Amino acid sequence: MANIDMKLKDILAVPGAGDILDKYIPGLTKNPQLKMGYGMTFRAIAKFPQAGINKDVVDQIDAELKALED
Repeated sequence: MANIDMKLKDILAVPGAGDILDKYIPGLTKNPQLKMGYGMTFRAIAKFPQAGINKDVVDQIDAELKALED
């Protein structure tokens, strides 16, 4: 089951996951710096202040990722 505790690279390998990330963080999957975060979990990335992702958005992303494979 996809979730925010997976590494970003693994999340993006799940069909539809990139669309979910782009829905909440427009342009994320097209960002040239994306590969720098491949080895980190999405939860870890979201904790960086520079990411600008609040907890509510993280929770929404997690719920939608989990629903992908249900």
